[in-house]
Amino acid sequence: MSPVTQRLFLRFPKCETEKPIVYNLVKEYDLKINIFRAKVTPDEEGYLVLDITGEKTKFDRAMDYIQSLGINIDSTTKDVTWHEDLCTHCGNCLAHCPTGALHVADSAVRRIAFDESLCVECLACLRDCPFGACTAAF
Repeated sequence: MSPVTQRLFLRFPKCETEKPIVYNLVKEYDLKINIFRAKVTPDEEGYLVLDITGEKTKFDRAMDYIQSLGINIDSTTKDVTWHEDLCTHCGNCLAHCPTGALHVADSAVRRIAFDESLCVECLACLRDCPFGACTAAF
């Protein structure tokens, strides 16, 4: 059986932020974990963006374990969101996006577009957009 890989966005309730959940996913379910971004503190809700790779049955059991702890699982592929309604199409982001995820979709009117599949979550767009059109959950 070939392994499955899925990117997950986990939202932890305050009461679960001090548990060794990633350790348990590796040890108990034999999963490979690649952590992209994390913000977990005892004073607030925790967030974790990661790729999980493993055998399908073990992966499914691990998801049941995570949900049993009250952790919200979102299988969104990206943490970065482009808000077209806030974008003024100034083009400031274009030189800073290394993959072309933000690009000119229509050169006749210089309309910017966002291709989520090309985004590597470098977060340059968050720093370089003067209008806040790009955001991340944390």
